[in-house]
Amino acid sequence: MKNNFYNKNPYINLYEKPSYKSKISSQVIYGEKFKILSKKKGWLKIKTAFDKYIGYTKNKKYSNKFSPTHKVSAKKTNIFSFPKNSNKYKQTKNLPFASKIEILKKYKNFIMFEKNKWLYLKDIKKNNFKEKNFIKILNLFINCKYKWGGKSFKGIDCSALVQLYYLYNNKFFPRDTKDQIKFKKGKKNFFNLKKGNIIYWKGHVAVCLNSKKLIHAYGPKKKVLIMNIKDTIKIIEKTANLKVKKVTKI
Repeated sequence: MKNNFYNKNPYINLYEKPSYKSKISSQVIYGEKFKILSKKKGWLKIKTAFDKYIGYTKNKKYSNKFSPTHKVSAKKTNIFSFPKNSNKYKQTKNLPFASKIEILKKYKNFIMFEKNKWLYLKDIKKNNFKEKNFIKILNLFINCKYKWGGKSFKGIDCSALVQLYYLYNNKFFPRDTKDQIKFKKGKKNFFNLKKGNIIYWKGHVAVCLNSKKLIHAYGPKKKVLIMNIKDTIKIIEKTANLKVKKVTKI
């Protein structure tokens, strides 16, 4: 049996160590592929296929039989136990943005991706669909709660906000800021910034929406928000004693 498995939970936390007391380093969303490196006392040490990220998670629902055909294009999409226009309608949970799914059945404006689990057809796209408008994706998460290690509507950190654009477009990009800053060539000055520039500090990243505004998951404000570029650079230097390390392009 090949060591390839797929997460079948809306999302699972990845911990730095096999303990709930350990820090959450990332998350694995529905349909993401991973390898199991080891098992111990109900914990799995796994390595994700997309970004080769290693962490620990509790032994939960996963499968080695999965052929994803589509992906979630909304910030989150409701899971229904029956199609909404059926007499037996019940919403259960949500799938996060960029989740990979397999269409098993269609009924009017709904699709079934697991037995008795339905989604709105309007909330999904084919796997090979590409969204070149990065602003459209990043804007989905405005006012989303800041969460260290998070990468879903429940909470997201600064590096995940950037990485999700690439994950959705099936293109590799590192998970953590320290690795992202090494991945792309760039410049060290922050003059004449424009749309699509990615600004890196030590441990933080933001994306320019235009020459004056940026978007980022900002810990001190505890959410994803749009701020003035020059003001943000000054604030981070003043409060965290950090200067811009690198500017690249998305």
